Amino acid sequence: MIGGIFPVFLKEVIRTSTYEREPPEVKCEGFDLRSFRWTQVMIFSIEEINQDPTLLPNISLGYRILSSCASPTSALRAALTLASGVEEISSTSPCPPAISALIAESGSSQSLAVAGTFGSFQLPIISYFSSCACLSNRVKYPTFFRTVSSDYFQAKALAALIKRFGWEWIGVIQSDNDYGRSGILAFSEEVKKLGVCIAFVGKILRTYNIEKILNVVEIIKQSTVKVILAFVPEGDFYPLMTEIVKQNITGIQWLSTDAWITAPRPSTPEMYQAFGGALGFVGRKMAMPNLQPFLTSISPYKDPSAAFVRDFWETVVIDHLQSIKFTNQFGDQVFFDKNGDPPAYYDIINWQLINRQVPTSLCSNVCPVGTRKAQIKGKPTCCFDCIPCADGTIANSTVECTPCPHEYWSNDRRDGCFPKTLEFLTYQEPMGIAVTVVSLLGASLSLATMMIFIRYRETPVIKASNSELSCFLLFSLLLCFLCPLTFLGRPTVWTCMLRQTTFGVTFALCISSVLGKTIVVVTAFKATFPGNNAAIKFGPAQQRIIVCSCTVIQILICILWLKLNPPFPDMVFKYSHKKIVLECNPGSEAAFYVVLGYIGLLAVICLVLAFLARKLPDNFNEAKFITFSMLIFCSVWITFIPAYISSPGKFTVAVETFAILSSAFSLLICIFVPKCYIILIKPEKNTKRHVMGKILNNTIS
Repeated sequence: MIGGIFPVFLKEVIRTSTYEREPPEVKCEGFDLRSFRWTQVMIFSIEEINQDPTLLPNISLGYRILSSCASPTSALRAALTLASGVEEISSTSPCPPAISALIAESGSSQSLAVAGTFGSFQLPIISYFSSCACLSNRVKYPTFFRTVSSDYFQAKALAALIKRFGWEWIGVIQSDNDYGRSGILAFSEEVKKLGVCIAFVGKILRTYNIEKILNVVEIIKQSTVKVILAFVPEGDFYPLMTEIVKQNITGIQWLSTDAWITAPRPSTPEMYQAFGGALGFVGRKMAMPNLQPFLTSISPYKDPSAAFVRDFWETVVIDHLQSIKFTNQFGDQVFFDKNGDPPAYYDIINWQLINRQVPTSLCSNVCPVGTRKAQIKGKPTCCFDCIPCADGTIANSTVECTPCPHEYWSNDRRDGCFPKTLEFLTYQEPMGIAVTVVSLLGASLSLATMMIFIRYRETPVIKASNSELSCFLLFSLLLCFLCPLTFLGRPTVWTCMLRQTTFGVTFALCISSVLGKTIVVVTAFKATFPGNNAAIKFGPAQQRIIVCSCTVIQILICILWLKLNPPFPDMVFKYSHKKIVLECNPGSEAAFYVVLGYIGLLAVICLVLAFLARKLPDNFNEAKFITFSMLIFCSVWITFIPAYISSPGKFTVAVETFAILSSAFSLLICIFVPKCYIILIKPEKNTKRHVMGKILNNTIS
């Protein structure tokens, strides 16, 4: 004897009596064709086995089938009834009343109640539709078996389907029972791995009142999701479906489990507007030979006492009348199709609800290029704001902003990097043109002055100012004026080494020559006193030694600088995000300041000596001009150091060239312009008497 429990009726209704002593009446309503068909398939299978002598020789199978009303309590009550054999049976039946196995049940909650109770009694229980993964626990349910796969695999498949169509923001409807809770738990774990967010979880049950159903409807209406998974059996889902249709909620892509995707009621014409195009998974089915003739032979006249047959025919007649009205014969197809449920595979997916295109369901739209995701506090990871990437970063195909390479910068759209502008002092820009013009002007004036001194070298003014040292000084000034030209153009290894060392050596030669002239002035004045032979001791040889030795020291400093840590071209990024300043890194800053310091030392010595000789006779005195030129020279370079340090980019180079040109012009103008004025404009004063006039007068007096 094999027992069978099926949800032939979909809902259990409890009616309380008006009399207090009478127990409440339990009645089942809502005849389900699909469940009744399952009962007939069980009967058909048992008869097929009994008719084949090779399958179970000398054994005949009997059956007793009861309805669970899709309720765990009713299912357990039916199972206890079948196991105890207390229901009325024919006295002529040769079969014992107790069952040897139980076919139960379609709902996971019903199967959990039955399997949990009868597992310890070693009664085999076989389910044909219970898919809850929790029933795979062999410790709790040692005798439970099923012919369908666990919901664990269906949950993985549904998660993969959602990922396949790019849905990241979905809603979930679950049965408020073990089936729904276990299935959604497995599903949630899977979609979490794929980066999919669940917007809401609505809970329903066929026994819920209308207020709870309306609450779930309101959640759906308020949400922005366009894809909803209903992890519920047909009986639990139907009350919510009717309310969704009633309130005309459309435009949602529904996903289904195998519990309702092939059920008849969701596919009726009135449901199609809201639920047409639903997607779900079902197991593969096989045709059963001779099943269809068996089903069509069911008749209320054949066996009037057969269970559920009267209810079946009443339902079939009503469905047939409705099918004539709506030109739809789906109800008949559900029951009489030899393959069982309606076909589960449509050849292509028909996106009927949204222009036959794959719908989208996102909490936040995909961030456009140049922006990045910013998580919204208190909301799932799928909900975010899009904020522009920071300067120097881009976002094109990624979700995060990535920094540009060091030598690149982001464009205005923040979707690409472009090379930074290279900045250096060029010959073509106004500042470079100005430096070039002033440098060439100074060099030309120096050369012209040198030609004047050579042309008039025999005149008293030239002789009195020491023509050899003057030519040394003019030559060094010529080099000083040409030196800024090496600061223009793109820095290279050679130009970087040349510009600093040339500057250091030429100015050392220049100041050494001025120092020599200052000493000559002092010794020349002292030579006018009787018995003083200072001029003899400081003749042309000594003057050359002073100039050469002072210059050689600077040359040695520069050689050490180039040998140990020379200047080199460098890219500086700190001044601007969009520009790369090309400049010469001094290599050793200490060596750079030693070179400057040495020039400053020579300038200070010249200044002190010239200042001490400032009160010599006016007509001869060159010390005043040297003093004034050294004051300007020192002022320029004292001002240069802080300006050099604080100037950004190419302006650093401009400041240094300005200091070079200013100090060179101060020497040229202060020392040589007065002499050229006498030579060219006032030649009558270019006499020995005029040059030595005050000295002679002072000597006579």
